[in-house]
Amino acid sequence: MRGSSFVAAMGLIMLAGQLASADGGPAHQVRQTPPIKLGTSGGEANDSSRLYCCGGTLGALVLYDGAQFILSNNHVLARSGIATTNEDTIQPGLIDSGCSTTTPNIVGDFAGNLVPLGTNVDTALSRARAGMVDPSGYIIDVGVPCSNIQAPALNMPVMKSGRTTGYTTGTITSLNTSVTITYQKGCNTGKRFNVSYTNQVVSTAMSAGGDSGSVLLSNDGSPNPVGLLFAGSTSVTIYNPIQAVVNAYTAGGHTFAFVGNSCPAADVVAPAPTQADFDRANQVKVESEHDLMSKPGIWGVGVGSAANNPLEAVIVVYMEKPKDEASGTKIPSAIDGINVRIIYTDPFIAQ
Repeated sequence: MRGSSFVAAMGLIMLAGQLASADGGPAHQVRQTPPIKLGTSGGEANDSSRLYCCGGTLGALVLYDGAQFILSNNHVLARSGIATTNEDTIQPGLIDSGCSTTTPNIVGDFAGNLVPLGTNVDTALSRARAGMVDPSGYIIDVGVPCSNIQAPALNMPVMKSGRTTGYTTGTITSLNTSVTITYQKGCNTGKRFNVSYTNQVVSTAMSAGGDSGSVLLSNDGSPNPVGLLFAGSTSVTIYNPIQAVVNAYTAGGHTFAFVGNSCPAADVVAPAPTQADFDRANQVKVESEHDLMSKPGIWGVGVGSAANNPLEAVIVVYMEKPKDEASGTKIPSAIDGINVRIIYTDPFIAQ
């Protein structure tokens, strides 16, 4: 779910379960003096229900058809497809403003449901209002990012700056990952529903509820956009690969680019399987993932490295930890000669 707060007679009560990080997130949750820096709390002015108010992260500044827009998720800015065009985008989000729409900055206007939820990316844009967003694209705790995107790679060191956990770092643990994500249409209310994704990026745990919309950046001295954070669990964080986000916005002849410094992506130096070994593991993953994903308690299947050997390509299965060995879902230790690595986790939810 998005980050949410409960409205009570005594005021605003934060929900539990926030991940420790470099600054714990406080600098990302306060009302800024415009022009605002990104990696900050934000969302739509209507993102509330009778008992709750919600928010996510305003991730990065981009150019869409030559104009400046704020990049985040569909479930943050479009409220999973129910927001109307030109709704006010605010900073901080309602979750950090006492559920008030009068105290936050109005920093943008929702651009409409340009990329509907269910198209294998979870992304949305808000047109930045004049003078309200730092035109350099500055991200809190990161600085000005690179405008050049970078392809994710196994074991790549990465970082993100988001509303709830602030600045966190980690490594990419699987690619080409098929996942099932749980959403909720309303702000912590309404019927839950699942959306399936393929070819997603998964990292070590770097987030909590409210961090959705953060941009994943390479952590190699050249902060290039690598992914767009949209979901996770207590064990892992999940991103749309950034090229898929770019492709979603350039379809139909539109232009799209990140605002930032021009700095080509650095060569990835992390140890990883050879391309041939990765391709072989991916082929077996593709052939077996339908069967694996149909088993109870399996939340995702991707390609990663062995836990004890970063050079070995394996099939990674993200699954619920069984209560006991007898009742748990049975997963083979290898499939067609490719070893299987199991990562136990709770279900994946939109954050």
